[in-house]
Amino acid sequence: MDISDTLAPTSDQLDAVDLLPGPRIFTIERVTKGNAEQPVQIHFAEFPRPWRPGKSMRRILVACWGTDASKYVGRRVTLFCDPEVKFGGDRVGGTRISHLSHIDGPRDVPLLVTRGRSAMYHVEPLTEAPAPITEPTPEQVASCTDPDTLRSWLPVSRPVVQQRINQRIAELVDEPNIPAAATPGGVDQ
Repeated sequence: MDISDTLAPTSDQLDAVDLLPGPRIFTIERVTKGNAEQPVQIHFAEFPRPWRPGKSMRRILVACWGTDASKYVGRRVTLFCDPEVKFGGDRVGGTRISHLSHIDGPRDVPLLVTRGRSAMYHVEPLTEAPAPITEPTPEQVASCTDPDTLRSWLPVSRPVVQQRINQRIAELVDEPNIPAAATPGGVDQ
């Protein structure tokens, strides 16, 4: 009996423990705004929960890809669990970038390691071809808020999943009808 599926964390994001089996390559589907503590959410085609990179990894992304996160869509990243990551002085492990697509060669980016001390962080180019788009899980369909992403899943999905996708698209693009009397200024035109 394989018990690996019982080890998944009960979390709403990709965690370092998800990467304990080894590094994984992900394709960025979209980037959305998070909250004040975790302001960036990166959604992957291959994983149902978003990655919420810490400040150091956001600095790597900006140094390699720029500040416009809309340009990250379709790019790929290799993530791994680094057991040496510290939080509050304790080694707790963390998610780190090892490779990025869309860079022309290895990059060394200066990062603050501790107050007043910096170190170079090394990133390699990712040259492996992206994985083909696969049929989404029901959870991915339900959580997706981008109609274009949903439409991209239609050709690779079975009819029952296509029906779920089309229902989700309809939910997202269906806008309430505004009565004519509700025009700006409250005056019928």
